[in-house]
Amino acid sequence: MTQMKSKYPVQYELIHVCKQSGARLGRVTTPHGSFLTPEFMPVGTQGTVKGMSPDELEQMGANIILSNTYHLWMRPGSDIVREAGGLHRFMNWKKSILTDSGGFQVFSLALPKNIKEEGVFFKSHIDGSAHLLTAEKSISVQNDLGSDVMMAFDECAPYPCTYDYAQKASDRTTRWLERCVKAHQNPNTQALFGIIQGGVYPDLRVQSAKEITSFDLPGYAIGGLSVGEPGDLMYRMLDETIPYMPSAKPRYLMGVGTPDYLIEGAIRGVDMFDCVLPTRIGRNGTVLTRNGRLIVRDASCARQYFPIEEECDCYACRNYTRAYIRHLLKAKEIFGLRLCSYHNLHFLLKLMKDVRQAISDDRLLDFRDEFFERFGYGTK
Repeated sequence: MTQMKSKYPVQYELIHVCKQSGARLGRVTTPHGSFLTPEFMPVGTQGTVKGMSPDELEQMGANIILSNTYHLWMRPGSDIVREAGGLHRFMNWKKSILTDSGGFQVFSLALPKNIKEEGVFFKSHIDGSAHLLTAEKSISVQNDLGSDVMMAFDECAPYPCTYDYAQKASDRTTRWLERCVKAHQNPNTQALFGIIQGGVYPDLRVQSAKEITSFDLPGYAIGGLSVGEPGDLMYRMLDETIPYMPSAKPRYLMGVGTPDYLIEGAIRGVDMFDCVLPTRIGRNGTVLTRNGRLIVRDASCARQYFPIEEECDCYACRNYTRAYIRHLLKAKEIFGLRLCSYHNLHFLLKLMKDVRQAISDDRLLDFRDEFFERFGYGTK
């Protein structure tokens, strides 16, 4: 058992390494509690996980959620959140919070010509007003929010892109990280994670990993993956990158939430994941089960008087049938969307619990193959 000795507010403890896969079971401790890893983080973009109350998130086993810097900066304003006592108090969430830098959202609103060394010029999606997001501003907003983990401002290269573009974005990410470190006002209470970029080019990934981890930070993330590239290519980039990330600090793979990516990421040594997938597909009437995806709004569920998943012990499955949930969805009742979202979040949190148990039992590769075959992925 190895624990990181650090001056930083977030610490990582290694508990066990799976003899079969090399995956790691660990614990991350933040100022608002600790959680076992590998772990999935529900996304609460605007200070709420869509359709879920904090009590419901706790009931399903969530210990850390992600919120979005850009959206909270635009509305209600980070000054309002700060005056309310910080994001934890504002949204009544007592456990850990990670905030992203806002960069991913801003880049989607900006033209390439508006990405400068200074920062990114863009127009708000709310009212069209003009703004500039810089490394310093991203950090200032996150300091206002008071999250336990805050992400450095980075430039995420799209897929596909040229080698030259990916290299320039990766180099700029390193320069912006230096500015983020200097701008950070609360290093004793908020942990700043750097983000590794490099597109889908192995040498750029390695170069970025070396540069970003040269900054003595409490954790590091892998960005710019799961943005449209094939899964096998993403796995290759992880294989290239992770050996250059410190083993004594948490590793975060950004924007990943499908069951196959979660399991394959854990096998490669990733500790933290996040994705909007469970609530997004839930709002469309689609749920995750051990036998694959199920579209509950389909006519086939109209007379299915049994739960979404017989083996599931979530609130939705313990109390309601597919037929009832389909009725709610067809009637456009909000409760139907909430039940689907609740089940999906519970499903991924339970999946990660099972992954952790498989690591502890030294059988994660066997678990992967069994899960993939039943879910319909096939085996790797």
